[in-house]
Amino acid sequence: MRLRFLTFFPVLLLCLAAYAQNASPSDAIALEQQGRWGDAVQVWQSVTEKNPRDGAAFASMGVDLAREQKYSEAAAAYRRALKLNPKLPGIQTNLGLAEFKLGNFRAAISPLAAAVAADSNNEQARTLLGLSYYGAKDFAKAADHLQIAAKADRDNPELQQMLAQSCLWAKRYSCALDGFKRILQTQPDSAAAHMLIGEALDGVSRTPEAIAEFQTAARVSPREPNVHFGLGYLYWKTHKYEEAKAEFQHELDVDAKNAQAIAYLGDIEMKNKNPHAAIELLKKAGTLKNDSRFAYIDLGVVYNEQKKYDEAIVALKRAVQLDPSQPDAHYRLGRIFQGTGKKAEADKEFATVVSIHKQADEWADELLAPQMSSAPPPLPH
Repeated sequence: MRLRFLTFFPVLLLCLAAYAQNASPSDAIALEQQGRWGDAVQVWQSVTEKNPRDGAAFASMGVDLAREQKYSEAAAAYRRALKLNPKLPGIQTNLGLAEFKLGNFRAAISPLAAAVAADSNNEQARTLLGLSYYGAKDFAKAADHLQIAAKADRDNPELQQMLAQSCLWAKRYSCALDGFKRILQTQPDSAAAHMLIGEALDGVSRTPEAIAEFQTAARVSPREPNVHFGLGYLYWKTHKYEEAKAEFQHELDVDAKNAQAIAYLGDIEMKNKNPHAAIELLKKAGTLKNDSRFAYIDLGVVYNEQKKYDEAIVALKRAVQLDPSQPDAHYRLGRIFQGTGKKAEADKEFATVVSIHKQADEWADELLAPQMSSAPPPLPH
């Protein structure tokens, strides 16, 4: 990612008058001007040993360590400086950036939030804070901050992309749709942009328009990963199973190990009353992707219909293990336990279903976005 504004703040050009009787800080600054960061670090180390309460020296040492990409050591130096003098200019931003560079996104949030609280116009800290929330998978807060940052830097396509992704994963589909449409204006032949617009359209219940976007993406780039899966899923969702089956098979021509496509082909075989074909496909999907909850739910259904109750229970318990917050697997388990005379187990599962429903107004719709990926794209480097 082209984070052109994410550079370390030059924490003080140390007031040389304060060091009139000590040449070491001047030596360090001279070395920095020559780009000799490692040598400057050694000088700052000497300065801090002589005066361990010199927060500015620790801060400057942190900057030079960061310039050498020694971010862990830089963060430690910044923390020491912060403890000694929390009012040092840029210190919170620098600490947050060092933690961000280390991939410690949650650790980066606190200092960056402090920097933004101190100066709401600090665009660097604001952007970093939004990206840190994204990295920590707190997409709603990421969107809040990236929306402000993106308004201040409208010509940064990477920033606009991260904002749109944050909105998508925060289920703010209108925001995501606006963002991806702006991206499409600059990249009209981008299959990925059409797919993302399709995901956002599906999120606001405009599934026919979502299908059209995926059809466009498939025409633009027929071998784009997941384009046929996404189109197939939307057909499946609208009960156009033959069209869905063709698209899932196209996806397997691109990626023969796409577990999601295989699982949905298994589901279609189940709906078409072909239990043996369904089991073969669903088991294959579970082997390729052992966290495919959808495949285990369907396996439980097929086994139950075949009166293979033990196998059905194993499959449904795996589905519960993968996501205990969803009521469907609990309900199906309860029905099997009820039908096999296991009243206590059945009552427990039905009680869980009731508890889940009390926490949600309705069962969650099966949206496309989480089907396309179990995790958002990582932060670009």
